[in-house]
Amino acid sequence: MPKSMEVTDKAVLVTGANRGLGKALVEEILRRGAKRVYAGARKPLAHADRRVTPLILDVTDTAQIEAAVERVGSLDILINNAGIGLYDDLGDRAALERHLAVNLLGVHGVTDAFLPLLTSSRGAVVNILSEAALVPFPIPSYSLSKAAAFSMTQSLRALAGARGVSVHAVLSGPIDTDMSRDADIPKSSAESVAKGILDGMARGEEEIFPDPKSASMAESWRGSAFKALERQMAAFVQAMPAKS
Repeated sequence: MPKSMEVTDKAVLVTGANRGLGKALVEEILRRGAKRVYAGARKPLAHADRRVTPLILDVTDTAQIEAAVERVGSLDILINNAGIGLYDDLGDRAALERHLAVNLLGVHGVTDAFLPLLTSSRGAVVNILSEAALVPFPIPSYSLSKAAAFSMTQSLRALAGARGVSVHAVLSGPIDTDMSRDADIPKSSAESVAKGILDGMARGEEEIFPDPKSASMAESWRGSAFKALERQMAAFVQAMPAKS
């Protein structure tokens, strides 16, 4: 069952924390009274607040992930925010592989490494995805990677839920960040989306629609046959005998 997750007095790790939505999340988490914020990025975030611990963390680098686990020690909430968006037409295999390396395998690698700590704290994983996980945008490799990451998130929810870890998927609309700078479309501010994400966590929402555009889909998604089927499959997975 979904459970409320507040950041007050919690230790939180945000990947991709040095700009855009990641930076906005760090600020909002601090504002809500977190005990410690680990700000992971390839170029660490310098911050005046002593509660912030910068981490050198490229989510595609196994050694850096392992070093981050050693440095963190204990964790309540992992927010997988690091991601890339490269414009392509599925004709560039290198672009597809790069999207999958960061947006799918990077999320998997970081989550897998920190899951023992989150199990100990009965914490939460929050994967920053996109509406593109549900309906492809005109940037196919990005959409494909986000759809795969959403499927992984749903699977992890069933598996980790049995261990007391809640798993949330953020399905946001366009956000006004460097990634979408050249897109001539309505966008929500990173600050407002960060607030929407943390509000959704506090309400225990499995799928978080944190901005006005994505929120228009929330009711239809939560009452859909797709969501009902996910719950049925999760119950089946959780009822299976544990591997010895």
